[in-house]
Amino acid sequence: MIKAINIHKSFDGTEVLKGITFDFRKSKTNLIIGRSGAGKTVLLKTLVGLITPDEGEVWYDDIDFYKLSLKETRKLRKKVGMLFQGNALFDSMTIEENVRFPLDMFTDMSFEEKQEQVNNCLDRVELEGVNDKYPAEISGGMQKRVGIARAIVMNPEYLFCDEPNSGLDPKTALIIDELIQSITKENNMTTIINTHDMNSVMEIGENILLLDNGEVAWTGSREEIMHTDNKYIENFIFASPFLKKLKNQALGSYK
Repeated sequence: MIKAINIHKSFDGTEVLKGITFDFRKSKTNLIIGRSGAGKTVLLKTLVGLITPDEGEVWYDDIDFYKLSLKETRKLRKKVGMLFQGNALFDSMTIEENVRFPLDMFTDMSFEEKQEQVNNCLDRVELEGVNDKYPAEISGGMQKRVGIARAIVMNPEYLFCDEPNSGLDPKTALIIDELIQSITKENNMTTIINTHDMNSVMEIGENILLLDNGEVAWTGSREEIMHTDNKYIENFIFASPFLKKLKNQALGSYK
């Protein structure tokens, strides 16, 4: 579990996060959602240590993250996997080299051990026969799966995903969602996903934090979204007549 406690962050006198408190649960897909400018990316970067909060605490289980020494921070970072919005693959490296990169940087494993781990991760994301290809030679959806393979190659306890479905077609986005959720369960990880994709919310939103103007506007699960009378949820998630109709139909089926 990762806990955010009373997180505040300002830039140039403008308060972006205004006392965010939330528990990101273990073995769950935890989603951070909200309109552009709500503070989602700043919160995600604060949780992973790329931005230091002005006030508040971040706990990784029983570890107070911002009180760690530099050595202790580096040790904890080995337990963290990160899937970047733009995949952040190295164009000059093969797929195999991209996935192996964290192992080369942070472990003393033999080449054979690394190779076995890389192949296991590529198999897990259902990528075969791409080891010697370069990122430009595969599709965007496949690149995203390579990014997932690299994010899990160190067997992380915590997985952060920044807009994992950005630029993907709906079918491929659904595959990525299902893949992230199944990996989360299998590896008992604490997974935190920053997303604009409302399909992701309704498909894999097990523990959801909705931000509005740097504040907590709503928390709950995808099932609870269907029953809440929170006006911000109504205006944000069910803004379109089509989604509103789907909600009314779903609620009618419970009667």
